[in-house]
Amino acid sequence: MALENPTLQTPVTTADKVFQRMLHAIVEGHIPAGSKISEPELAKQYQISRSTLREALNRLEKCHLIERKPNIGSKVVECSIEGLLEIYVVRESLEGMACRQAAMYMTDREISEMKDILTQHASMQALKEGTAYYQEEGDLDFHYKVILGSHNQQLINILCGQLYHLVRMYRCQFGMNSPRASKAFEEHSRIIEAIADRDGELAEILMRRHIAASRKNIENKIAEKNSNTH
Repeated sequence: MALENPTLQTPVTTADKVFQRMLHAIVEGHIPAGSKISEPELAKQYQISRSTLREALNRLEKCHLIERKPNIGSKVVECSIEGLLEIYVVRESLEGMACRQAAMYMTDREISEMKDILTQHASMQALKEGTAYYQEEGDLDFHYKVILGSHNQQLINILCGQLYHLVRMYRCQFGMNSPRASKAFEEHSRIIEAIADRDGELAEILMRRHIAASRKNIENKIAEKNSNTH
């Protein structure tokens, strides 16, 4: 069975192409969070039939990027702090599990590729300055590659299909800068070493701690922001 991210495949059909264009527009905020979706306007904009558009919208709904309600229509999901923190709780558990599986099933070649990715990340100017640690989607994203390395299609479907772009949307909306940039990179390095050592228990613990620390950082930023507004 081929292991793949169902949302990052090369577009083939017209619906595929529209799905990818809308996905990136939503994630990057070009189609604002909470905005209503007009099917006639989009069909005209993309010069496609309503049925083709609905196919793309169905896929966006499965990625939890849009909500569709009877008699009301579709709208882009709203980004809430509560929603973001809930996602991090789910990620902590499931990505920890993916890490344990990766230590068992990731090939030596995949581990070598992961180390090459971290070498590329280390050269980023923002990371060197300790201000931000932004990763391009897909093959240059550490978490994405670890999840694929689990060789567990169910985890891939949930984390790379249902949650992946929603997480990226939140990152874009709430900003990339983080005081944890350098620390997060060090944690990634330790995680891949545990995977390379085939120590599933340690790999899972390190990933869970890594995501929990990111969640705590978000909570601290929110508390700080709230205290400054009072």
